[in-house]
Amino acid sequence: MRSSSVVRLLVAATVSVSLAGCTAPRGAGKASEILRGADAEDADFQVVTVSRDTVGRVSGWPGMGGGAATSGWLTKKRGPSGNTIQAGDKIDLTIWETGDVTLLSQPGQKLVALPGLTVSPDGSIYLPFADKVYIGNMTPDQAREAVQKKIETIMPSSQVLVAHQPGHKSTVDLVSGVNSPGSYPMPSRDFTVLGLLAMGGGIPAATKNPYVRLMRDGKLYGISADRLLKDPAQDTTLRGGDKVYVESDERYFIALGASGAESQVPFPQERVTALEALSLTGGLNDTRADAKSVLVLRNYPATALRAANSAAGVGPDKQRVIFAIDLTSADGLFSAGQFYIQNKDVVVVAESPIGSAASIIGLAAGVMGIGRAAQAISNN
Repeated sequence: MRSSSVVRLLVAATVSVSLAGCTAPRGAGKASEILRGADAEDADFQVVTVSRDTVGRVSGWPGMGGGAATSGWLTKKRGPSGNTIQAGDKIDLTIWETGDVTLLSQPGQKLVALPGLTVSPDGSIYLPFADKVYIGNMTPDQAREAVQKKIETIMPSSQVLVAHQPGHKSTVDLVSGVNSPGSYPMPSRDFTVLGLLAMGGGIPAATKNPYVRLMRDGKLYGISADRLLKDPAQDTTLRGGDKVYVESDERYFIALGASGAESQVPFPQERVTALEALSLTGGLNDTRADAKSVLVLRNYPATALRAANSAAGVGPDKQRVIFAIDLTSADGLFSAGQFYIQNKDVVVVAESPIGSAASIIGLAAGVMGIGRAAQAISNN
């Protein structure tokens, strides 16, 4: 009898300890817990429900960019098919003097070479006895004709040959991320990024999700190599002095809560929607997830706030924003497929209240089972 009382006492103590607080172990908070205080006047975060009415407006907010601040990408603008002479280029002139009187060549010679003439910032070169000749933005053939006309004013029977050596403004630098980086002369003013990458031997196959960067006039532009290859309109025409490099896309988002995996997830492509992000993490946990409460946490810079963009009237009201997605409605599902995840977003699948209750019931049932087993032992 005393043994039975001891068993009942132990079971009661176990039940009390196990169910204290009526909470079960879980991997994330409930939506009500995470969003607590959102309606307070002094709340330090903003909640935006992702829906048909908001997804378009949110897409117009200043973006977070990748690992480095970018200015989007430049679309292709067709340039001249031929190469043109720019300031800083070198011109090699060869002049044949066919008359009896020579001005430039030595006695007994009919040929004079003027190598390495630098094109000045105003697009001109200087010729002895002929002063300046303007050849900027001309093709080598056009420059030869211009020099020929100038020389003919002092040496009517002369012939001119022009050789063009591209300078800094006629070359582009392929910095890294390709098989053969280096400085490349532009074969024409219609030279594009893909043409430069091909000159550099292409992107190594081992590069994961390659991202192409373009540095121009103090700005940095970026695009995924996949999009660049698939959309001819994105094959930007280069300018002299441009710098191009390729790197692996280092953007990522963090998956937490009742999803298939809790981890740091790299972007497998240039743009990832909320639905794709959930797919990348293995979807929702069948027994724990609250499909009504998929939350995307994002930190915006102060420069992105609506107050800092008053003229445009776009941007969030607070730097900390939680985007709430309801996957149990058609609008929520469609909108999640149009809502794009940004670099360093945190995607949280909230715990379902029902799942927590089920865990508590299961825990209680397990403890009661132990009690019945103990009672059976004491009876024996």
